[in-house]
Amino acid sequence: MLTGLNHLTLAVSDLERSLVFYTSVLGLTPRAKWLTGAYLTLGDLWVCLSLDKIDAKQDYTHYAFTLSGKDIHAFRDKLRAAGVIEWKDNKSEGESVYFLDPDGHRLEAHCGDLATRLQACKEEPYEAMIFY
Repeated sequence: MLTGLNHLTLAVSDLERSLVFYTSVLGLTPRAKWLTGAYLTLGDLWVCLSLDKIDAKQDYTHYAFTLSGKDIHAFRDKLRAAGVIEWKDNKSEGESVYFLDPDGHRLEAHCGDLATRLQACKEEPYEAMIFY
């Protein structure tokens, strides 16, 4: 049986550029690097950067990282200073900043968790929403 999220693997077109972005801009910790990839961590999350051809999609798929509410303004300022593109405005519970990595992967830094999201949805449910 599944017990949790094991790791994220992101295809990247320029390994060095992505390593700088994920370590210097986002603050992940490098653990290993090789010719076509790298392993990084963020808390218990394991992220693999894999050198590959990029095929960007136009759907809502994205990866969200947790961010403290007291840090969101400084984080957004850091992204903007680094020239990072924001791809969406937040319209849901909890403050968020939606941004792109150097290869166009859609990322989010979110202040909140599933409990706060469900509470907000109970107060204003999405259309035809059912709670389990």
